[in-house]
Amino acid sequence: MKTMREKAVEIAKLMEDGKGKNVVLLNISELNSWTDYFVIVTVNSSTHWQGLFKDVKNYIKDNDLEIHLTNKKSPDGDDWNLIDLGPIVVHLMSESAREFYDLEKLWHAGEKIDYSAE
Repeated sequence: MKTMREKAVEIAKLMEDGKGKNVVLLNISELNSWTDYFVIVTVNSSTHWQGLFKDVKNYIKDNDLEIHLTNKKSPDGDDWNLIDLGPIVVHLMSESAREFYDLEKLWHAGEKIDYSAE
């Protein structure tokens, strides 16, 4: 059975395979009680977001995860889309939203994982 870290790594790789830009995987388990990993991804458009969301939905079917919540930060859904899988939260963000919210800086105390090496 896969660990949650292995699943987070696989999701990060899946986002990169789906042409997500600047994919970052953070272990924030020591910083809060509600999730363990953030996968932060820059997307190009709502169509790109939809494709990556579909990839996540396909992944969770075979990996004992479920979507607890999806949320859009803007009405048209192009800026920031969050997919809450419980222990893993995927952030699909436009470039401008990613720069504005700067989650990597906000959660700088988290461990940045080099998922390509795993």
